[in-house]
Amino acid sequence: MKTSWRTASLVASAAAVLALTTACGQDTAPPAASQNVGATAGAGDVGDIGAGRAGAGARAAAGPSDTAGELSVSTDAELGKVVTDSLGLTLYRFDQDTAEPPASNCEDDCAKTWPPVPADDATAGEGIDEALLGSVDRADGTKQLTVAGWPAYRYVKDVNAGDVKGQGVGGKWFALNPQGKKAQAADRPGLSTREDPKLGEIVVDGNGMTVYRFMKDEAWPKPVSACTGACLEKWPVVSPVDFDDTKGIRKKGYMTFTRPDGAEQQTINCWPLYTFAGDKAPGDTNGQGVGGTWYAVRPDGKPVGASER
Repeated sequence: MKTSWRTASLVASAAAVLALTTACGQDTAPPAASQNVGATAGAGDVGDIGAGRAGAGARAAAGPSDTAGELSVSTDAELGKVVTDSLGLTLYRFDQDTAEPPASNCEDDCAKTWPPVPADDATAGEGIDEALLGSVDRADGTKQLTVAGWPAYRYVKDVNAGDVKGQGVGGKWFALNPQGKKAQAADRPGLSTREDPKLGEIVVDGNGMTVYRFMKDEAWPKPVSACTGACLEKWPVVSPVDFDDTKGIRKKGYMTFTRPDGAEQQTINCWPLYTFAGDKAPGDTNGQGVGGTWYAVRPDGKPVGASER
């Protein structure tokens, strides 16, 4: 059963976000939809799915597939429902991409590790809402599949059907659930808090990873991130999280803002939020105090172990 913080009214959430956004002087851009692709395929349109999944390891080992086929939903013990291709390989989303409008920021070497999923033959199988499937034009002229606007990828280290080795890589790659959101451990909010034995109560994301603040950022009169370029490789931004998908977080100043690269970033008390690529597992706090400018975040947005300017 979902807890009360998950069952808050969508209308109330939207109103709250609008009010908080106004408080920090940030306008919200209107959403844009991706082009719809593919109708639901019949059982005979994609051949023997069972046999295809049995051969997923060989296909993946030989190289990324140039087809997506019939998409379906599988259930992972930790992550719950995730979207898979016709071979049962998990599909992922990238935090540095955008969904509104759809845009991919994974090119060159990145695209070799995270092959884009082609849109041309993608169809909606059982558990997939056809209306959420779309496509986005990549720089090389190919069309990449999108799910709820998010560009979809595979991970080269996923060899067998059901593998989810790409989950949480670098703090910015996550399996897609059927709604296009990040797949995450059951009953864990997008942002919540935990009691750290050394730091006290700190904010964590939907995967249990520690959330940080950068002391060179600004919050007033509007959020400004000083972490750009190569900085983002080590400190991925926290993407927008609906307030009704949080627990224990301060309401005042809970808003998102648009970065110069077009990506949306979440804030608490108007301070931009990040994770740390050096944290490899939930509970890690390896980013605490790095460079004397990076600190874990308390539920009110204040840095742990540093004084506000």
